[in-house]
Amino acid sequence: MRMNDQEYFRSCIAKERHLAQLLGHTHIEECYESAGTLWDSAQALPQWTRDWAACGPLLAAHGISVGFEAEGATLGATHVQFSDHPSRDRALMYGIVKEVIFRLEHHKAAPAPAVTCAAS
Repeated sequence: MRMNDQEYFRSCIAKERHLAQLLGHTHIEECYESAGTLWDSAQALPQWTRDWAACGPLLAAHGISVGFEAEGATLGATHVQFSDHPSRDRALMYGIVKEVIFRLEHHKAAPAPAVTCAAS
């Protein structure tokens, strides 16, 4: 069952904050308008679950393979259902972030350097 838009946005922000912490960012400012700022470098928290310019480098840096099925996709050990997300793109970005978190927490991939996105 798909969450409402506000719940979905919150879940995306939670994944982005979690990933930022795993990538070594320890000071993340609470800011709902921009979803957060990394204190250590005063830059916006990358929108890994919402912007391909931020998410794409994660896919490459961690060598995540993507397999498509009719109703979803498998990204490494992570499976996402398209119907749980606003679009297929958003499902894939969410799945990439979830897979990177899984790999970092389970030491299946060496921590990559902090991947950031330049402000548009």
